[in-house]
Formats: sequence, C-alpha cells, structure tokens
Amino acid sequence: MLLSSAAALAQTAVKYRDVEGHWTFTDRSGSATPASPGEPLALSHEAASLHITVQRYEAPGLTRLVASNGCLCTATVRANVADSSLAEVHPGSVLTATLEPGETRTLLEAHHDAPPPALHYHWSAVLGSPQAQHQPSRPYRAPFALGATYTVSQAYPTHVTHGSPDSRYAIDIAMPDGTPVYAAREGVVINLRHDAFLGAVDPTLLDQANMVEILHSDGTIACYAHLHWDSIRVRVGQRVARGEYIADSGNTGFTSGPHLHFAVWRNSGAGEVAVPVEFAGPGDVGLSATTGERLTAY
Repeated sequence: MLLSSAAALAQTAVKYRDVEGHWTFTDRSGSATPASPGEPLALSHEAASLHITVQRYEAPGLTRLVASNGCLCTATVRANVADSSLAEVHPGSVLTATLEPGETRTLLEAHHDAPPPALHYHWSAVLGSPQAQHQPSRPYRAPFALGATYTVSQAYPTHVTHGSPDSRYAIDIAMPDGTPVYAAREGVVINLRHDAFLGAVDPTLLDQANMVEILHSDGTIACYAHLHWDSIRVRVGQRVARGEYIADSGNTGFTSGPHLHFAVWRNSGAGEVAVPVEFAGPGDVGLSATTGERLTAY
C-alpha cells in the first residue's frame, strides 16, 4: 500500500484503439495526446471491471506511478511517457511490468523539487501471461448446441473486419439473435459485459459489445462477443465447464448483423494476439473453420 501521506492526482481516463487495434488509456492531462492515432472513447464498463490501473501519486518531493492488477489473470502493463519535466524521466520512456493477480507494483519513483512536475503518460494492459502457450488438450467444442449447424461468416485468412492482431484468427458464426452460446473450453471467467444493447456498423460502438472472457489452464483467453443484452449466465470468478451454457448470441457493438465473434488470445508481450483454433468434428478430430462453410457442434 502507498504511504498514507501520498495523494493520487485527479485523472480523466480516456480509452482509444491504437493503429494495431489495442485498447490504450491515457491521463490526457494538459497537452498530452496519445502516441498512436485513435478516436478517444469513454472508459468502458468492461475495462473498469478488470480493475487494472496505472495511477500517479504525489508525496513531498516524490512522484510515483503505481500499477495495480485486480484482474483474476496475469497482466502486462505498459506505460509510455509522453511528456515529462522530471530530470530522471525522459519523454518516450516506456515502463513495463507483468503483474500477477492482485499484485501492485511501483513503475516509477522519481525525486523532484516542489511544485509537482509535469508528467503525462498513456498506458495499456495485455491480459494473460507472456509465457502462455496455446496447448488445448483436445479440439474446441463449437460454441453452440450439440448437433446444431451454423454458417461461418468470417474466418482466417478472410480479414474483412479481422485486421487487428487480436482478431486475426477469430471466427464469426452467423447465429440468430438469442441463440444459446456454450463454452468451447473449460476455464475461469475473468471479464464480462452484459448491459449494451446497440449494434451497428459504427466505429463509436467498438467498445459496446457484450462479451464473456474465459481464462484457460494454459494461460490463453477465449472471447465470446456481440452477445445479447442481459443474457449472460456466468459471473467473474466462476469456473465453467466445456459445453456449459454461458450466454445468448446477439448483435451488440460494431456489427453488421447477429453473429457470435469467437477468438482465443495469448499475451505476446506487446499485445493480445489471436491464435488458430480447431473445432471438434466427428470422432473428436480437429477441423478448421472456413469462411462460407457450415460448422456443426459435436
């Protein structure tokens, strides 16, 4: 815990997508601007629910940046200094730490003369351990009812809307609004959103998709997105089994129609990157999803 005499400076967190598609946060103090272009968006409900923060604290003659990871998974926090009058900290400095669940760590501790110096920064958090290796014990279960069949509307190498690293190997499945969604693999729920109800091809809705994120035993994370409003049946911290009913499909966020967006990520160190997945076919043989083809749950 910080010294009781230290005070956190008031900050307005602003969220935007950088050129690689990753969500980044900035204090936007003074003349600070994000280092990468993107449209500023309000800090979203799902980001707040992760409880990952980077905050500035001031004590007499001392400035600290402190990262806290209240998420249920390991996370890498990266703070980029945009502007600084501190002699020990130069603009362009990058402060990085990988934090275990519940861990708090000081990223920066710099001495100075009063008054408090100029220090503007932006930060991002990447979920999962950088050492994670995608090693499922068996092919993934298609995330809908056994015996049901739906069309794959987008899968690798098609990149109509899957241009960012975290969606490169994502699979979009055309499913009617309200279709039950089942866990493709067992794990622990680490993040979710349930209160969004708008969906359209509109960039301002990029962070408005209802979703569930599930941490796997190998450190990778599955994302089930565009879910129906108020349909999520699991809670953060809950362990779910393969094939467990977790939510209903929907049409929320940046979307042109009802579908389920399914992706599995790992922490590359610099960001979350999608990994290829195979779904179980007859006899539990692994099959790759292909754009335009029908996928059946076995």
